[in-house]
Amino acid sequence: MGFSLGDADTDDLAESHEINVTPFIDVILVLLIIFMVAAPLSTVDLPVDLPTSSATPQKRPDKPTYVTISGDLAVSLGENPVKRVDLVAALDAQPAEQGKDRRIFLRADKTVPYGEMMDVLERLRKGGYLKVALVTLEKPGDQPAPPK
Repeated sequence: MGFSLGDADTDDLAESHEINVTPFIDVILVLLIIFMVAAPLSTVDLPVDLPTSSATPQKRPDKPTYVTISGDLAVSLGENPVKRVDLVAALDAQPAEQGKDRRIFLRADKTVPYGEMMDVLERLRKGGYLKVALVTLEKPGDQPAPPK
């Protein structure tokens, strides 16, 4: 509740019936900052229909390196499309602390033929990238029992 001070002649203080929007603006600004910080943290936004797996999920590194093979057989590094012949050169050009020892996460659409995925795996192997993890979706109902 706020009061408005009028002329010095009147002794009664009149109540102000206006909404104080300052706390509302503060909350909106804090939410805006949170979303601005969290938005770049989303990893990869390429539409890929991944197969499912019932394996126990592993911990992901802070800055994963994704290689994606989409349904039309286009290869992308992160969200940037690259030619297959330039894939190893693009990986070498990325700044990474581990170099060729880092883990590469390979995502492939369900419709990608096995031979096409093996072609990309072979290019990575010839380029010296031996730690390759295959990315799948978790099956919601087939979670294995935790070890005792």
